[in-house]
Amino acid sequence: METRRLEMLSELARLGSMRAVADVLHTTTSTVSQQLAVLSREMGATLFEPDGRRVRLTPYGRRLAEHAVVILAAVEAARRDLGPGAEPNGTVRVAGFQSAISTYLLPVVRELAVEHPRVHVLIREHEPVEALDLLATDAVDLALTYDYNLAPAAPDPAVATTRLWEAEWSLGVPASADPGPAAAPAASPEVFARFAGEDWIVNSRNTADEEVLGTIAALADFTPRITHRADSLDLVEEMITAGLGVGLLRTRRPTGPGVRLLPLTAPRVTMRAYATTLLGRRDWPPLALVISRLTDAIARFG
Repeated sequence: METRRLEMLSELARLGSMRAVADVLHTTTSTVSQQLAVLSREMGATLFEPDGRRVRLTPYGRRLAEHAVVILAAVEAARRDLGPGAEPNGTVRVAGFQSAISTYLLPVVRELAVEHPRVHVLIREHEPVEALDLLATDAVDLALTYDYNLAPAAPDPAVATTRLWEAEWSLGVPASADPGPAAAPAASPEVFARFAGEDWIVNSRNTADEEVLGTIAALADFTPRITHRADSLDLVEEMITAGLGVGLLRTRRPTGPGVRLLPLTAPRVTMRAYATTLLGRRDWPPLALVISRLTDAIARFG
């Protein structure tokens, strides 16, 4: 059912003449007559009948004209709501990894609650593969994901990505461990080689850091013995403090006294974080607003 035909019926109910409807809608009387005849067939009911030189609506026609007023008003409201200059309004579904949510997204949510109360954000904590699967099935609107320079994510032509930030990572070891020579930082394979006999801790729901470990360990001619898995960096740190092994930790992340961070150079280990959306969806005002506020927050807090 085309809204144009409903508009003609609504005007006919108001004006009582097809010619008058044609004049108001800048078309011909023949077009109005044809379109209303199509509408009658679509509804399976006679909507109007002759009344001298004019026409009048039947009871079916009057009832449909009442519905038409409501439908046309709703369409106009939707047009205003979704227009380029409209106040953002809607629910943005986000899936992302824990540190991105806690460090950057939650402050944005608090800001939006005050400044744009018609924008609501639903949050689901997921690792990148899980978040991208949800994005692919349209279960979320925005995926906050990451990869590493030594384990880059495969490009996907169905999504659009915006780089949010980069972060250097180090090797976290027990504070009691021998850090090696105190001179200039050693190359990453040399640092790894010092702990070749230790147990290694990796993420429990993502394989990217495991790929990084394997790449650097291969340069040091050993295969890391991976025994523990955790997706919380706090838990990884607690495991390291407890002497359960060593693992990657973000360099600028504050650590407790039981952990020492050893810099990794040549090659460096860099995590890259992204805002990922389905192609063509980024211009939706509420989603564009959330991404814009995220990039602003990152610029402010680093």
